Amino acid sequence: MIWSKEETLSRREIEELQLSRLQETVSRVYEKVAPYREKMDKAGVKPEDIKSLKDLAKLPFVTKQDLRDNYPFGLFAVPKSQLVRIHASSGTTGKPTVVGYTKNDLDVWTECVSRIACAGGAKSDDVAQICFGYGMFTGALGLHFGLENIGAAIVPSSTGNSEKQIMYMKDFGTTLLVATPSYALRLAEVAREMGLNPKTDLNVKIGLVGSELLTEAMRDEMHKYWGDDMLVTSNYGMSELMGPGVSGECEYMDGMHINEDFFIPEIINPETGEVLPAGEKGELVITCIKKEGLPLIRYRTKDITRLIYEPCKCGRTFVRMENLSGRSDDMLKIRGVNVFPSQIEEVILSFTELGPHYEIVVEREGYNDKLTVRVELLTATDSFKTLETIANKVKYKIKTVLGLDAKIQLESPNTLQRFEGKAKRVKDLRGKK
Repeated sequence: MIWSKEETLSRREIEELQLSRLQETVSRVYEKVAPYREKMDKAGVKPEDIKSLKDLAKLPFVTKQDLRDNYPFGLFAVPKSQLVRIHASSGTTGKPTVVGYTKNDLDVWTECVSRIACAGGAKSDDVAQICFGYGMFTGALGLHFGLENIGAAIVPSSTGNSEKQIMYMKDFGTTLLVATPSYALRLAEVAREMGLNPKTDLNVKIGLVGSELLTEAMRDEMHKYWGDDMLVTSNYGMSELMGPGVSGECEYMDGMHINEDFFIPEIINPETGEVLPAGEKGELVITCIKKEGLPLIRYRTKDITRLIYEPCKCGRTFVRMENLSGRSDDMLKIRGVNVFPSQIEEVILSFTELGPHYEIVVEREGYNDKLTVRVELLTATDSFKTLETIANKVKYKIKTVLGLDAKIQLESPNTLQRFEGKAKRVKDLRGKK
């Protein structure tokens, strides 16, 4: 189901709307936000210089550091009295990034999430269980109001107490699950431990997963645990931009449709900042063109993807962003080789003997980097020969994909840490000893 007529606008109509909203946003931000005005003056650009969408490239970038440097409200375009909601990041690596919403911002957010929920198969008769943590994190409340808006019944179960989560799913007849991919797999694991088969004893038919990367191998793993008929779609957002609702997959799963009437996407070379031609892969940059509280312009997301402009079979005309390859700041450089954790995940999930839970450990011995991959077996075994055979096959495939030797450490089932929120897959211990 297509929620809004705007999702089927022609390319000309989309770009006309984008330019009008961009010009208004740039003028308002220049007038009301001193740090933006200083950045634009330094770049030698004025609001009246934005005459076409191509002129967007004249504007300076904004980064997470800008939000931290202007903590808490320095980048806001409205007075605090006009805010009706405030969220913030965890701030584990410095000052938290603070975001705020006017009443109209919340309405826009709800609209955007309603669209991506419908694209992902949600309907008014769904029972939607939200297993994101409620609180300062934007994911739970964003999906909550968007799904509620389309008429779904919400089970705001948050995270934790997985046995009770499964009880709710069974007793309430949950049909739609909102969670990270890793926690969705954990819930299926717990259901099995409780003597239930998620495929037959539960009624979950739709997975709206987000907050962490969904690889195709992980999607296949979801089907393995929850059933082949479960529609698993990925959606994308971040608190700085709005929260969830920036983009989401439809049932054809050929990229995530970006809500282009509210966001303008660009792809840049992450090293040079140069805007790349359509179809090339690079860092995603997003400009918010309808936000009142925190209208970020050319925000560097650090996420690596490409834009797809070819028509989608679903009938939506908004550009799609390919499922993420990773983040530029998650990329590891090991012995001169660029490594994304998703590459190692794809290798692990290609082996039927291994489970989906893993940990990547990078250490330095002398002047050399050492890569260790810890991964769980699906079934315990004491056979040294069997363990050696599996480890050698994984080691060989990782070397084929990455060109790197890795130590493979096979763990017993249910050994590695489980995560209710974003999974933390990497321990980079270089320089920490």
